[in-house]
Amino acid sequence: MQLVEDITYLVNYLMDERGAGAQHVEPQEDPRWFMEQWEQFRALVNTREPKPASPAFLKVQDRVLQLMVAEPGITEADELPRIASDERLTLWRGDITALRCDAIVNAANSALLGCWIPGHLCIDNAIHTFAGVQLRLKCAQIMQQQGYEEPVGRAKITPGYNLPAKRIIHTVGPMTKGSPTVEQRKQLTQCYLSCLDAAALDGAKSIAFCCISTGVFGFPQQEGAAIATNAAKTWLDTRKPGEPGADMHVIFDVYTEEDEEYYREILGPDAKAGEEAAEE
Repeated sequence: MQLVEDITYLVNYLMDERGAGAQHVEPQEDPRWFMEQWEQFRALVNTREPKPASPAFLKVQDRVLQLMVAEPGITEADELPRIASDERLTLWRGDITALRCDAIVNAANSALLGCWIPGHLCIDNAIHTFAGVQLRLKCAQIMQQQGYEEPVGRAKITPGYNLPAKRIIHTVGPMTKGSPTVEQRKQLTQCYLSCLDAAALDGAKSIAFCCISTGVFGFPQQEGAAIATNAAKTWLDTRKPGEPGADMHVIFDVYTEEDEEYYREILGPDAKAGEEAAEE
């Protein structure tokens, strides 16, 4: 009942912010109703301007989001199998918002404020949804201080808020149409290097990469996988013992079976992901 009351409060709070109080919802003990309100909550936060929320709202929001993240199960980065041929690396197919590690990478847009499409299935939307409204506000503060849109290939680091990950590293990848240019390939490489640099400077021991730019940004998946693995290995090879990042655990988190196959082709047959890795 607490969860039902919490989602009712959150939806009504957000509608009141928009002057839509007459549309208040009443709590119902019905799983279908709860999921409808959850989608309503998600749509409202996806389209909410970056601004402070009341302490009462944040307390309830944080409680709900932490429960929603934990309900399917949290994956521990330390328990993921390493690749036998290179134990610095892991290939994993799973939900990056449910991964407990030092840092996860968000494929951001140049505004760095998250996805504004209600319920969109991109990683930017998911990360901002489950981290909470604090994340968009923090990103807005970073961008206001910067004074210009985020360039391709850089990295910004924020707290993870309600995610299991301690930190989120935001990077803007190149957007391609057709075959990527030489410059766009360099930009994608720089995304991975910038994220690794940011993680190391923050003291992270583990970082999980999504497949940067290979979704709606249109970068070819197979080439994107080759760039990702080459950049990470090259960066790791340059670390000296005792230097920040020397013992970094790099996780390639893939979303589709197709992506998984591309990474396996590159990393070798001992690279396992998803259910296969979980069974070991």
